[in-house]
Amino acid sequence: MSFPRCALLWARLPAGRGAGSRAATCSALRALVGPFPGAPGRVPCLAASSSSSSASGGSKAPNTSLFVPLTVKPQGPSADGDVGAELTRPLDKNEVKKVLDKFYKRQEIQKLSADYGLDAHVDDLFPFFLRHAKQIFPVLECKEDLRKISDLRIPPNWYPEARAIQRKIIFHSGPTNSGKTYHAIQRYLSARSGVYCGPLKLLAHEIFEKSNAAGVPCDLVTGEERQTVDPEGKQAAHVSCTVEMCSVTTPYEVAVIDEIQMIRDSGRGWAWTRALLGLCAEEVHLCGESAAIDLVTELLYTTGEEVEVHNYERLTPISVLDHALESLDNLRPGDCIVCFSKNDIYSVSRQIEIRGLESAVIYGSLPPGTKLAQARKFNDPSDPCKILVATDAIGMGLNLSIRRIIFYSLIKPSINEKGEKELEPITTSQALQIAGRAGRFSSHFKEGEVTTMHGEDLALLKEILNRPVEPIQAAGLHPTAEQIEMFAYHLPETTLSNLIDIFVDFAQVDGHYFVCNMDDFKFSAELIQHIPLSLRVRYVFCTAPINKKQPFVCSSLLQFARQFSRNEPLTFAWLRRYIKWPLLPPKNIKDLMDLEAVHDVFDLYLWLSYRFMDMFPDSSLVRNLQKELDVIIQDGVHNITKLIKLSESRKLLNLESSQSGNQSQLSGTLKSPAKRTRGTKSAGGKAAEPLSSGASELPLASRLVQQGLLTADMLKQLQKEWLTQQPEHGREKAGTRRKKKDPNSD
Repeated sequence: MSFPRCALLWARLPAGRGAGSRAATCSALRALVGPFPGAPGRVPCLAASSSSSSASGGSKAPNTSLFVPLTVKPQGPSADGDVGAELTRPLDKNEVKKVLDKFYKRQEIQKLSADYGLDAHVDDLFPFFLRHAKQIFPVLECKEDLRKISDLRIPPNWYPEARAIQRKIIFHSGPTNSGKTYHAIQRYLSARSGVYCGPLKLLAHEIFEKSNAAGVPCDLVTGEERQTVDPEGKQAAHVSCTVEMCSVTTPYEVAVIDEIQMIRDSGRGWAWTRALLGLCAEEVHLCGESAAIDLVTELLYTTGEEVEVHNYERLTPISVLDHALESLDNLRPGDCIVCFSKNDIYSVSRQIEIRGLESAVIYGSLPPGTKLAQARKFNDPSDPCKILVATDAIGMGLNLSIRRIIFYSLIKPSINEKGEKELEPITTSQALQIAGRAGRFSSHFKEGEVTTMHGEDLALLKEILNRPVEPIQAAGLHPTAEQIEMFAYHLPETTLSNLIDIFVDFAQVDGHYFVCNMDDFKFSAELIQHIPLSLRVRYVFCTAPINKKQPFVCSSLLQFARQFSRNEPLTFAWLRRYIKWPLLPPKNIKDLMDLEAVHDVFDLYLWLSYRFMDMFPDSSLVRNLQKELDVIIQDGVHNITKLIKLSESRKLLNLESSQSGNQSQLSGTLKSPAKRTRGTKSAGGKAAEPLSSGASELPLASRLVQQGLLTADMLKQLQKEWLTQQPEHGREKAGTRRKKKDPNSD
């Protein structure tokens, strides 16, 4: 078969049905694209222009595995008959496959000239191949537009209001307990107007209360809460907020950005970058580690702003002891044992209680009110509780009267870029942040001590603390809703999760920036992908902060999105039924964790209520309900040793590790079939079993129900939704689903 004949009949090739022809087309495209844009001798539509090259001198090659092929309807015989078959003979797919194989292996095709039809030696088949390839992969048609949209190389230009003024930048550098934040806050309180940007709700609340107590009217803005001091709701000149919520269009006299070193954080660093470059303030005060000075200076050099550095020394001495604790019998009042897992928290608390001592407990997933209650209990000289057991959640946001920090372990679990669980020693920055909580200037103890629980860890602790803190190399960035919308305009058939993958792959950044990890965003996007929502609404839902380790929180996001898509407001009465209020006090650790998950669901509702007020109308009622729940959780944590005893008797204390393992499997079920067989490391370090049909004798749905990742009601609802999408069930099932508005049916 000749090439001209193939060219004549190419359009009739049934690409949507023939696996062989589709595979050949994709293979040919891969071979043709090769190291795609920027390589010499490629087709112009597959090559990047020089104006799109990155700072390093050329655009990187896109990861073509991210481009999901679309199904192209084959051009079959017309009403007048199959002219091509009459002139020659019907196509033989095997013959065409052989021709295509030869086609993409040819040197002429792999070295196409810079213009399509100007080269007399270009193969006759190529134009038809290219047209077909663009139908399958629409990204090829708009590659240059996508590159321009995802060009993140000059972030300062995104904030014209800040660039229109000459800002004074003051960096307050020093270790924990050096007074750096105090000096910045004093300037904030003396200003005509100001904004405080903190990393935690607890810190935003603290500055909010301090400011108003000092006679400076101050509002509070967090993702889940808005408080105005003016009875009529008029905005105050000062505002205390979490860093993600700061306004980059409101002018202030003074802005304070706390914990600026978090600009390197792989998940949230973009918020500090946005605040640093975008805050429209005459003075910007940065508080944080000296490791961030060089990077901040480099970033602001491009804006023409100089950085004035104020260095601070620790106000009270701190020393690393030469001996480890070795035994809990050696505990003293004012000791804080730092653990990096909930199971260690439970174990240590139980052992302390056996010795007749009382302890307070603080860990990350506790509600802020409960953390503050436990901190007050520990700090109160008249309270018999003299020992604190905590995770690294005490590293910032809480004022604690600690004499000695005791590291129960120096190994902290973390999740790497591949979603695998890793066990590595804590970093110098983390160790200094935690150790610095001992002997704070405002506490009862004017000297701090640091040691380990086990003797073999002491040498490693000293080595970690003596290492110099490595300078921060890059600041985080994050795609905006507008950028993703423009991507979706060019790729309308692409899912939001895949849009994010393609955006990150196309994104161009210079050496001072990086694109933040968007796994949490993609997790939510894949979770609600089947729910019919507009792109902007879907984007907002995916940016909602949720704990992926809590199945009930994940299912609640799904339920909220489903209810939203039906245009049915999520009322207070609906939410009470959904969570089955009233809730009973916890009888064991599992009950306590379930209550924490419900508290997170309230946070999710409140977060969404400020974005969609008409669909989440009862924020004040939900907040009052959340306060009631906080009291229940506080009582449970106060009696945590009793809950631990009951949990031990019922063998419920392995919840964390099993939940972690289950979560990695849940994540696997949401990925594409091609990736579903990839295992991730479980808590024990072994690869998790792939979720294939042969991984277990039970069906996948049954295993997810058995593991607690799905409920029977959720499974029934998903089955109903699936059936409504099938042609034979279409309208009848859809009508049935619309009649059911009881949340229990979901």
